[in-house]
Amino acid sequence: MSELYPFRMLPAFDPRPWGTLDLSPVYPNHRFTEKIGEAWLTGDACQVSNGPLAGKSLAELSLRYGRELIGDAARDPSRFPLLVKFLFPHEKLSVQVHPDDEAARRVGEPWGKTECWYVAHAKPGARIALGLKPGVTRDQFAKAILQTEAENLLNWINVYAGEMIYVAAGTVHTLGPGSILVETQQQSDMTYRLYDYGRARELHLERGLAAVKEKVASGKVIRPAPVELNGSHSRRSPLITAPYFAVDMFELKSPHEFASSDDCSVQIMVVLEGCGIIEVSGTEPVTLAKGDAVVVPASISTFRVRPQWAVELIRAAVPGKPQPEPATGM
Repeated sequence: MSELYPFRMLPAFDPRPWGTLDLSPVYPNHRFTEKIGEAWLTGDACQVSNGPLAGKSLAELSLRYGRELIGDAARDPSRFPLLVKFLFPHEKLSVQVHPDDEAARRVGEPWGKTECWYVAHAKPGARIALGLKPGVTRDQFAKAILQTEAENLLNWINVYAGEMIYVAAGTVHTLGPGSILVETQQQSDMTYRLYDYGRARELHLERGLAAVKEKVASGKVIRPAPVELNGSHSRRSPLITAPYFAVDMFELKSPHEFASSDDCSVQIMVVLEGCGIIEVSGTEPVTLAKGDAVVVPASISTFRVRPQWAVELIRAAVPGKPQPEPATGM
């Protein structure tokens, strides 16, 4: 019998100059004395908070349990495949780009960084920049950086709660203030900073400009309609299926059984509203509330989520079959 069980993760709060002291929309009971930009939920160093493996990091557990934890869908049998985190932009982020797998391998890294953002909250006027304006070349953008006009060549779009944004590796991008995002990405922290509004932080122009792609598939994901679950007033909303991840939203008002899919992947459950209990036969139940993440190992074939009145959560996993990039629009 497997030693594994659902892991409730300790969030790792990461200070950033563009962050905020007020994380109450997600973490109402936390208080901070420095600006927090990100809350990492499944990074390599993130730790389990429940059960016999409490205090162990996902990196340690991935090495120890391999496919039993992460499943057959992930490329590397010894490394946790997905990093999920909350983003809390209160000021503009730097303009940046992430390399694709090929560019990452050229500098000795195993893979690059493609990501997606689910817009959990958005104030009126919240914007992001996604890609270069049509017709803008890499050389033109490089000159605009030196002339402190880089922002003018970016494709700025308004964002609204409930949208999913696909950010392919090689996409020049940044976030404006006013939103809270749930990011699902390849397990990589490779970021090349291209422009930073005069802040005294290092830029990575040579490698960053080499990683920039003029045309990308990034954009707002065009999604199918939600699906009702068992006539129970609960529903599942597919958010994105892409080469590196698949993310779905579940709004549960009654217990729901989850099964290990054909993808055979670890599953990450993140609560956005309400609370619930994850139940697996033979293990202690795991209670989760707003802001909590639970990692369900691939070896667990079935589990149940029992809402406490109601719970809204997203589930992220690795697709078991090759997937194209999603259909998007601006």
